[in-house]
Amino acid sequence: MKDIFGNALLDYHNGNYSEDIITSTNISDEDVLPLPYLFRDFKNMPKIEQQALQLAKGNILDVGCGAGSHSLYLQHKGHTVKAIDVSKGAITVAKKRGVLHAEPKSLLNETDTFDTILLLMNGTGIFQEMKQVSKYLKHLKRLLNPNGQILIDSSDIRYMYEDEDGGYWMDMNAGYYGELDYFLSYKNEKETPIKWLYLDFKTLKLACKTVGLNCELVLEGGHFDYLARLNYT
Repeated sequence: MKDIFGNALLDYHNGNYSEDIITSTNISDEDVLPLPYLFRDFKNMPKIEQQALQLAKGNILDVGCGAGSHSLYLQHKGHTVKAIDVSKGAITVAKKRGVLHAEPKSLLNETDTFDTILLLMNGTGIFQEMKQVSKYLKHLKRLLNPNGQILIDSSDIRYMYEDEDGGYWMDMNAGYYGELDYFLSYKNEKETPIKWLYLDFKTLKLACKTVGLNCELVLEGGHFDYLARLNYT
């Protein structure tokens, strides 16, 4: 992995901002991910993220922390936060911005336990594929303290397959429609494509039930997105 994402964050933090990250998927055209958005403060976050941060309590794990914006807000509120991300550049930026406890680490390598685990900005993406959802949910369950909670967001992207007549052009012989190939580029450099999973709420709830987790719908956003809270059943 080239860590293009981390390099872009480092450029912005170090005052070398000249262009944004370009993203695309196997079912969508190129889109711009503005670097300033990744450094946003609480008032500029979507309502789903704001709600998740307000519900966070106790000892908190921020999974896929990026530039550390969520962790910084929680620290300022007096919470103990551990931030992890597979991007070493992102962790460097998070630390430089003031995140006290940040480590370059994948979720599956985390072994501490927490009262709240945050997976935001399409948190189900980290599961990558449907066949891995149970593995990740079981691991997250092991990381929860008694009465702990997992706050995770995602979107039902069925709308992306809708045609002009209101029908859907999904290939029913293919896998789950929320499994995407995700492409990222920055300054003419391309990252190796990754698998990225968007889970609709009903599918997430069913997957949670199979591993002994309760799944509660907390908030629906304005564009097929939602925030869910998971805890022991």
